[in-house]
Amino acid sequence: MRSTLHHFERHRTDRIGWLRAAVLGANDGIVSTASLVLGVVAAGASHDNILVTGVAGLVAGAMSMAAGEYVSVHSQADTEKADLSRERTELDRDPDAELRELSAIYVARGLDPALAAQVAGQLMAHDALGAHARDELGISETLSARPLQAALASAASFAVGAALPLGVTALVRGPGLQAWVSVTSLGFLALLGAVAAKAGNAGVLASASRVTFWGALAMAVTAGAGMLFGAVA
Repeated sequence: MRSTLHHFERHRTDRIGWLRAAVLGANDGIVSTASLVLGVVAAGASHDNILVTGVAGLVAGAMSMAAGEYVSVHSQADTEKADLSRERTELDRDPDAELRELSAIYVARGLDPALAAQVAGQLMAHDALGAHARDELGISETLSARPLQAALASAASFAVGAALPLGVTALVRGPGLQAWVSVTSLGFLALLGAVAAKAGNAGVLASASRVTFWGALAMAVTAGAGMLFGAVA
């Protein structure tokens, strides 16, 4: 008796849109809030003022991330719609030229010209616009721009990321605050890099090291600026 084996592959490209926005938001939330806290600590602010500054940074940052992601991704979506509209017009006006264009794309990818023409013809008969969107324009359902999803993911992840160093700030008082915020924030960044790499099936160590390095640099520069302006004041 013959058994049929089903070949199953699990790819991660369907996660690119929200994963990029979520990682960017969480990373920015941790780095910007921790840097802000370290800067005002170094400037000699009181604990209450540090907390107020951190909360204001969380709210402002989350809204800024949402607005920025929505506007930028919506611009991408508008460009995709314009390209699809232009392609739809070209298909209506000269379908034979579009068939030759699609065939040439497949020939460039390695198909025999006769086979490329046959494949292009069958795909256009099934869904002409979809075939050209995917193979000529590089637009697919999986990777298409989703402004609202990106905005919500960025805002939520920024708020979660910012809440981590802010929580440490609320719990720790005194001269040890700067060290606590620095060490825990670097730990949060390393964990974020590892989780993002795991979700995207990438190298965990390289991702964690990269995120931690740039976070440490940002916090060091901001703390230095706080010390400088605190001394001047």
